Amino acid sequence: MRNSIKNTLLTIACNGLFFSGLAQPAPKGDYPIQPVPFTSVKVTDQFWAPRIRLNHDVTIPIALKHCYSTGRVDNFLVAGHLKAGDKFCTEYPFDDTDIYKIIEGASYSLQTFPDKKLDARLDSLIEYVAKAQEPDGYLYTARTIDPLHPHPWAGLKRWEKESDLSHELYNSGHLFEAAVAHYQSTGKRTFLDVAIKNADLLVREFGPGKLRHAPGHQVVEMGLVKLYRTTGKKQYLDLAKFMLDVRGTGKEYSQDHLPVTQQTKAVGHAVRATYMYSGMADVAAITGDKAYLTAIDQIWNDVVADKYYLTGGIGAEGGHEGFGTGYELPNMSAYNETCAAIGNIYWNQRLFLLHGDARYYDVLERTLYNGMLSGVSLSGDRFFYPNPLESKGQHARSAWFGCACCPSNVCRFIPSVPGYVYAQRDNRLYANLFINSTATVTLTGTAISVKQETTYPWKGDVAFTVDPAKTKAFELAIRIPGWAQNKPVPGNLYSFASQADTPVTISVNGKPLAYKLENGYALISQTWKKGDVIRLSLPMPVRRIEAHPNVKADQDKIALERGPIVYCAEWPDAADGHVLDLIVPDNAPLQVNFDPALLGGIEVITGDVQKARRTTGGPLETSAAKLTAIPYYAWANRGAGEMAVWLATKPAAARPTPAATIAATSTITASHKTKTLMALSDQDTPKNSNDRDNLYYHWWPKKDTLQWVQYTFAKPATVSKAKVYWFDDSPWGGCRIPASWKLLYQTTSGDWQEVKAQTPYAVTKDQFDEVRFEPVQTGALRMMVQLPKDAASGIIEWSVE
Repeated sequence: MRNSIKNTLLTIACNGLFFSGLAQPAPKGDYPIQPVPFTSVKVTDQFWAPRIRLNHDVTIPIALKHCYSTGRVDNFLVAGHLKAGDKFCTEYPFDDTDIYKIIEGASYSLQTFPDKKLDARLDSLIEYVAKAQEPDGYLYTARTIDPLHPHPWAGLKRWEKESDLSHELYNSGHLFEAAVAHYQSTGKRTFLDVAIKNADLLVREFGPGKLRHAPGHQVVEMGLVKLYRTTGKKQYLDLAKFMLDVRGTGKEYSQDHLPVTQQTKAVGHAVRATYMYSGMADVAAITGDKAYLTAIDQIWNDVVADKYYLTGGIGAEGGHEGFGTGYELPNMSAYNETCAAIGNIYWNQRLFLLHGDARYYDVLERTLYNGMLSGVSLSGDRFFYPNPLESKGQHARSAWFGCACCPSNVCRFIPSVPGYVYAQRDNRLYANLFINSTATVTLTGTAISVKQETTYPWKGDVAFTVDPAKTKAFELAIRIPGWAQNKPVPGNLYSFASQADTPVTISVNGKPLAYKLENGYALISQTWKKGDVIRLSLPMPVRRIEAHPNVKADQDKIALERGPIVYCAEWPDAADGHVLDLIVPDNAPLQVNFDPALLGGIEVITGDVQKARRTTGGPLETSAAKLTAIPYYAWANRGAGEMAVWLATKPAAARPTPAATIAATSTITASHKTKTLMALSDQDTPKNSNDRDNLYYHWWPKKDTLQWVQYTFAKPATVSKAKVYWFDDSPWGGCRIPASWKLLYQTTSGDWQEVKAQTPYAVTKDQFDEVRFEPVQTGALRMMVQLPKDAASGIIEWSVE
């Protein structure tokens, strides 16, 4: 019984929810619905089980390796005087949190895969952290290493830049979460004592009549609630609420522009936002604060109405890693940070636990299988920070990042997936996710084993075998996904192009059941006995999805979905390497087949479609083509190249392959090499200089310098005109139109000579700037660009005639 209680507390900690304390009674108020602990759910499928194992065997070890090699561990060693040095060893003041999040994930993983070596590694890391903690509990290596010259983001005094960039409280929040996870996993207090000491410092420093700095990057609120649930110390809960209520005098970027109870729109940095909304849900669940609930419900409605990607991603704009305006959902520049997807899962699970409505799990599942899972490679050792819905090859997975929040977040999230499968309230058991597994739950004193048999997400047939310890009356609530009810997402942002007429069926012991549907759940109430079998059949045809007409980026386009999986077309599956030029007519038949050898085993969608190509001075040409679509989460595992989630239904909506112009057949070079040089000659005319759905080349972060780009022609040609469309991502970004530009041509001797311009070199936004010059015959043309004093510049398109 004692081990059972410990496991229950652990997984509730993992999901960021509620559990009893050390020596004090458990909080009385909390979420009305409780998740079934991940330690009580053994996943045995071929989809999630290998990924959970891979996270333990590959992702966590390589993340630890990078923390050692990049100086993150050294920061603690130097701060704790275990290693000589007087300089902060990494780039960002929040780099400490990568260690914390990896410890948190490893702590969860140890419960599934006992590992003495990993356990010992955590002990060593925790010792380093403890040594770096100052006597009063302060823990922030970016200051402790050299208090007189702390990190530039930190300020000269503790906390003075907390509401801006210091991340002191952000570090504390992840510390608290990791310490609770480690304690619940191992029973050791070493890390928990460090966290309590730091939390006690925050209680002394912040609160009514004391410091009133709103956390610049939220998460400390969630961490304090976890500590409260673990220790029973109410001052931690009170401080979490204070740190939410103190907001309202700062920046929209960090959701500090209004008191939290007055916020109704999702704005600013998406990760900060979802962490704050999750913290509000935690506090509201315990305190019963209805104003908090009203606010986060309104914000959730705002997100699903017009700020949510089909893949479950949120945070469209890269400039501030956050939400844009309603319906502004560009595909190629979509940011959709992996951390934001994880934060969105945290938030939606909490809303379900508060309201018991399946629509929150509809969002959670979509994000889980698409926008979150795309963030880690099939090999478990390469990552995406942004997760766009379209690419020309400029996106590639990375082994690590300078800002490594996403890989470490993946480390801690993946082991927790089994804890999202079931939930319970009184005498009701919710089945929320469909994963081949066995689970043990207790409903009103009776132990019940539940076995799920399914090949989901590839097939929609699920069998639940119920084995109660004794004959037991209870209610089973099975989520009927929105996608199985002709509604891909809550709200009207996305819809199926046609309605499916195949019903969802349920049977009990072979007899069809006429079930009652409530809040998206099929409710089955009866007295259950050992061996009872419930069969669920969710039809999984290939579905075409259309976006709301206000989503300009997706007009005259469709996306493909099957079950919870969103699909994309990717370059290796096209004979010519191009997929952005594909056209999927409304009447094109589509087939699906399972390929066990491709990308870890996937269902592949195929069909006969068309391709579009530009012609020189003429209309678009179309030709027959083959479509092969793979799950979006699996893209970029075969190298960088073209990818598209949204596919054209008309030639004009495609990105046709370029016509064979002088520019398109040239070799492109530049003073500053990037992955986006191909943008110059792709012949995609932008809507404006900040067209977020168009590829561009840039010189960022260079400023106030003379830079160049060059076309080396396939063969010498006579040219006399050029047009350029500048990139300018003001106000958020760092590129502005240039100070000036000019053209040079290469002489037969190899020298560069300026052309004789016949028209001025204009520099304007949102249109082509054209210059005419005396004809020259040359093998290469170079554009010299003077960057403005305080910004970089960029180019969306450059044509030559």
